[in-house]
Amino acid sequence: MPSFAEGVVAAVLGERSGIVRVRLENGDRAYSVTQTTGPVEVGDRVVVNTTAVDLALGTGGWHIVHWNLTRGPWKVPGPGHLMKLRYTSVQVDTGAAEEHDPDIPSDLGGTPVVVAGLHSQLPVVAVALDAALPGVRIAYVMTDGGALPLALSDTVAELGEKGLLVGTVTAGHAFGGDHECLNVPSALAVARHRLDADVIIVAMGPGVAGTGSRLGYTALEVAPILDAVDWLGGWPIACARASSGDARSRHQGLSHHTITALEAVRSKVTIALPPALEPPTHLGRHDWVQVEPGPIGDEMAARGLTVKTMGRGFDEDRLFFETTAVAGRLAAERGGTSRRGV
Repeated sequence: MPSFAEGVVAAVLGERSGIVRVRLENGDRAYSVTQTTGPVEVGDRVVVNTTAVDLALGTGGWHIVHWNLTRGPWKVPGPGHLMKLRYTSVQVDTGAAEEHDPDIPSDLGGTPVVVAGLHSQLPVVAVALDAALPGVRIAYVMTDGGALPLALSDTVAELGEKGLLVGTVTAGHAFGGDHECLNVPSALAVARHRLDADVIIVAMGPGVAGTGSRLGYTALEVAPILDAVDWLGGWPIACARASSGDARSRHQGLSHHTITALEAVRSKVTIALPPALEPPTHLGRHDWVQVEPGPIGDEMAARGLTVKTMGRGFDEDRLFFETTAVAGRLAAERGGTSRRGV
């Protein structure tokens, strides 16, 4: 069951479009997703959801503002009639690209689509792509397998500021992108035809849930997404998850998250691996390609990006970063050419 508390905002710690981070008078930190709760200012009395912090879960020690008691009634007209977070007390009229552009083409025309199981893979793939193919137009499709508000992602904000993304599309109940879509296939079409993407990266927002069981993890969504890419005429590239620094045996080497998802895929997809890894023999029906990872650590540093996965940086988990980077380098081989028929 959820837990709630009241507090008074003592200071604004930072803000950007869609999110405000504050410190409460008792010293606790909280953030407000303004698309669902409206503005929050110093002196406001707010209700915060404390559940994740109480359970020591992965919000990084932040409560979430549920409502602003000081402001009272608040209304902002939406762009359409389609809702996300439907049938909850914070349902929001985001509209959807589909209702304004029902005739958008569905054929991806061979566009490379890199499908990742972790949000932390997004910046690594983007940097590898940009390093291999400068000026490549990269669009990000965020699924609802992790955090739902795109505004929560410092990574997306930073990639946008550095010119590494041409735009974002939020799919399912994820919200806050440049375009909103009701599902991933539609989001892929919007990324290709409305953001004019050379390459599309698909991954959930920050956070991933897993149980240690074979099927109980949110990154299993990779399987139907890869099948959707194939169905729509794109080039499905699975971004493998691997680790040399994870203490859990199921994620050492090639992660079971990747292996299980590739067992579930019905289509034939491409997976890039660095020379340090070999493909599982029982998944030979897929197209496995060995690719040199290149100096991905130096390339991220040159762009001023500090990326961590499960708290580990490049030096603590080199295999994770190199395995992620090769998916971007493989996509670069076709990015910017296949969609133009070159």
